[in-house]
Amino acid sequence: MAAEPPAATTVTTPSDREIVITRAFDAPRRLVFEAWTTPEHVRRWYGIRGTTLSVCEIDLRPHGAWHYVIRGPDGAEYGFRGEYREIVPPERLVYTEAYDVEGLRDHPSLVTVTFAEHAGRTTMTSVSLYESAEYRDGHLASGLEAGMVQTLDRLAELLPTLRR
Repeated sequence: MAAEPPAATTVTTPSDREIVITRAFDAPRRLVFEAWTTPEHVRRWYGIRGTTLSVCEIDLRPHGAWHYVIRGPDGAEYGFRGEYREIVPPERLVYTEAYDVEGLRDHPSLVTVTFAEHAGRTTMTSVSLYESAEYRDGHLASGLEAGMVQTLDRLAELLPTLRR
């Protein structure tokens, strides 16, 4: 019998260049994948509480670009962008991700996100591979763990509203 997926968001660092984020959702993977890849849905959950996405562009195809800009309550904006490398609906996405600021945009991480369904629940696992420990540690120091917990909590709250 398969183990139950974790209920909370977990963030681990299995190597000096990786960050692994895992979260289970009470929804089928088709729905989680849709919420992860459709701009109208992503706008409703991506980012910590109190922020909005002022830009949410997704060209969901190999070599297609994505671009998000998070606007904080104070009006400050933080951009992220990347390129899709592999798309296997509804089970896997591979893409690059870079913080859109001078000095960091040329150092993207490679992100592999998988969606595994068991008994109507979906476990999302995101593995980010950085070009160096320095870049990985910088991302961790930016508040990644707390931010991902809030962001994925928002996704968990949205999913029941998307069920058809």
